[in-house]
Amino acid sequence: MPAEHNRAGRNAIKLLMLGLALVLEIFFLSAHTLAEDPAATQASVQEQLNLARALVVGSGMSRSFSVIIPQYMDQIATNLTQTRPELIRDLNIVLTGLQPEFDKQADEMIDIAAHIYVRLLTVQELKAAVAFFDSPAGKKYVETQPGFLNEAVAALQGWQSKISTSMMTRVREEMKKKGHEL
Repeated sequence: MPAEHNRAGRNAIKLLMLGLALVLEIFFLSAHTLAEDPAATQASVQEQLNLARALVVGSGMSRSFSVIIPQYMDQIATNLTQTRPELIRDLNIVLTGLQPEFDKQADEMIDIAAHIYVRLLTVQELKAAVAFFDSPAGKKYVETQPGFLNEAVAALQGWQSKISTSMMTRVREEMKKKGHEL
């Protein structure tokens, strides 16, 4: 019986070693294949980036980036012309000329956001999200987002005020029970 256990143990170890060898072979074969065909890997990464960019644009997120450029330009114009009103005409010409350059920087932010999505979502998840935002429901969601956010912010402010008052009232009541007047 002990000889059979030894033989069974050796067989189990052999099977384990064969399995490990097979796993390592598959791993190295995959790594070798990827190393041999960087174009295939690059195509996959490019597909993911394209999907992620489509998600950033389709979800309406890119609107937030593109709005920043005109806001900053208006802020610069206001700040500079408050003390130097004689600059208005030339400054408007300069800002108009510079706008395309800075619009490209909004595109840069789209790429940054896309790279973040590539790290966080699989190709399948990106495809599903893009499909949603391409659907009528997704387009409606994006269309209603600004109005929703305006209403949600207003509601949040009212809720915060109510919670703050309610919380302070309750704290005062409980502290009064302990002999403290607040």
